[in-house]
Amino acid sequence: MTTNVKSVQVAARFVLRILILVSFAAFGNPDFGRSFAALLLLSVVLCVVTGIKRHESMFARTLTHWDEAAAYALLYALTATINQAWS
Repeated sequence: MTTNVKSVQVAARFVLRILILVSFAAFGNPDFGRSFAALLLLSVVLCVVTGIKRHESMFARTLTHWDEAAAYALLYALTATINQAWS
C-alpha cells in the first residue's frame, strides 16, 4: 500500500470516528461537553494501545494511530478548556 493511500485511510478513519463520537455525545447525555471529552479521552487510549500492539513508529512518514491519538488529545484539551471556561 502506498504511503498516500494509507494516510488517506487514517484521515478518513479519524473523520468517521469523530462523527460517531459527536453523535454519541449529543444523544447520550444532556451535558455534551463532558461526554465528548470523556469519549475523546477513551479514543486516545484506544489509539495508543493499537499503536503499541501494531508496533507502529511514532514518527513515521505516513499517518498512524499515534498521529490519531495526538489529534484526539488536542481535541480533548480544547474541549476540556472550553468546558472549564463555561462552567
